[in-house]
Amino acid sequence: MAIKVNGDRLWSTIQDTAKWGGTAKGGVCRPALSDDDRAVRDWFVAAGREIGCEVFWDELGNVFVKRQGKNKDLPPIGIGSHLDTQFTGGKFDGILGVLCGLEVLRTLHDQGIETNAGIVAVCWTNEEGCRFTPAMVASGVWGGAFTKEYAYSREDPQHLRFGDELERIGYKGTVPCDGNVNKLSAHFELHIEQGPVLEDEKIPIGVVVGVQAIRWYNCTVTGQDCHAGTTPMHLRRNALHAACVMIDALNSIALRFSQGVSTVGVIESKPGSVNTVPGFCHFTVDLRNPDDEVLEEMEKEAEKELAEIATRLKVTHKFERFWTCPATKFHPDCISAVQKSVDALGYPARTITSGAGHDSVYTAKLCPTSMVFIPCLDGISHNERESAEKVDCEMGANVLCNAVLHFDAQLASGKK
Repeated sequence: MAIKVNGDRLWSTIQDTAKWGGTAKGGVCRPALSDDDRAVRDWFVAAGREIGCEVFWDELGNVFVKRQGKNKDLPPIGIGSHLDTQFTGGKFDGILGVLCGLEVLRTLHDQGIETNAGIVAVCWTNEEGCRFTPAMVASGVWGGAFTKEYAYSREDPQHLRFGDELERIGYKGTVPCDGNVNKLSAHFELHIEQGPVLEDEKIPIGVVVGVQAIRWYNCTVTGQDCHAGTTPMHLRRNALHAACVMIDALNSIALRFSQGVSTVGVIESKPGSVNTVPGFCHFTVDLRNPDDEVLEEMEKEAEKELAEIATRLKVTHKFERFWTCPATKFHPDCISAVQKSVDALGYPARTITSGAGHDSVYTAKLCPTSMVFIPCLDGISHNERESAEKVDCEMGANVLCNAVLHFDAQLASGKK
């Protein structure tokens, strides 16, 4: 028989925790390692201890709330996501996954259910990457993609270092941030879809089979500062104009490739005077595609077209990739556990590939991993309007809980 979580308690927890970083528009501004991030972490730690869980955090501040299982020789099954948000974020992105992990632990505690392996709810540090780039850096260290020294050296726009801020808020632990040391038997993550597909198809559950490939770039364009009134148009080397032409070209490239997307999220122009032609411009680029090979072709097209534009408009440029996240295929055993959970609960569902990056991308490098999606209003995320229905959150948590129990049963039977 399928286990059900306490949906009312879960919904109250979602609303209550939104007070840390809550905005006037109903969203949440809680960037990683901020004072509000510390406050919600403190709450998470206390909530775990209230139900008798062991709580610890590692060198990158990843917080683990662990309920012991019968077989202490088995690594625990992880249920993880993040509590940090975008600067103009909502109360569901990532947060839902951590709070549902806690709700699963609370449900197991309330019903006296003993699992074979331990179950651990995980809050991964700095998933969003809006304050410290790149995104998912702490799960990336755990998964072996980055070194802890690299993570500690990241700086925010005010030039505050990740390592210093981690220490300031009191979450720089001593447990190694290493998935080969602090192991997991598997990792499951519940998340809002952050897109419109489930809502459009009126399907409450997405069985996530993988995550598309992502590459991030810095592009700088250098021309010549000059007077806005005295320099004829044909003699200008306008860096901002060149950047705009480049951005339009990047948009066209994405449209030419099936399922390709291109986003410019940050633009900085200098010297920043109303009557001076800009001589310098910097912008970021985010390219994505479900296929690594197609994304490689998109990058080559971008390099070629941006170089042609720079030559034509008499500017110089640099287009440099600073983060790569290859396409990820989730583990069939975890996908199967999610599907069995859906079937047992009788919920409508469909398979889906994630367009967004998640901490599960990096846990998948070291342990079997999969995800569960629920719909979000109008497919909107990274926005204060981000919203999800109570019933969908509860259904997602039920799927998550039973998927973990299905996987645990596999471990106990030795079929895994």
